[in-house]
Amino acid sequence: MAPEVCPNCGAEVPPHARSCPECGSDEETGWSDEAYASNLGLPDDQFDYDEFTKREFGTKSPVPRGLHWWWWVVGIGLLSALLFLWFR
Repeated sequence: MAPEVCPNCGAEVPPHARSCPECGSDEETGWSDEAYASNLGLPDDQFDYDEFTKREFGTKSPVPRGLHWWWWVVGIGLLSALLFLWFR
């Protein structure tokens, strides 16, 4: 079965094609599982996740945000109302 994208040249391969229309690679010359998986762009064993996140997102840590003060008032009000009804 032909892949959607040729692992050798990156061209789109039509469904049920026997070879790539651009470079001519086929099952025998380049559509093996090894060739297909090697061109997926997956990180290798040397990939440093911490360095990647620092480069992409910077070193500044995000500021945690709590509940808005209004929701605290609503929650305390509901709790007060339930306690009032319970002891009434």
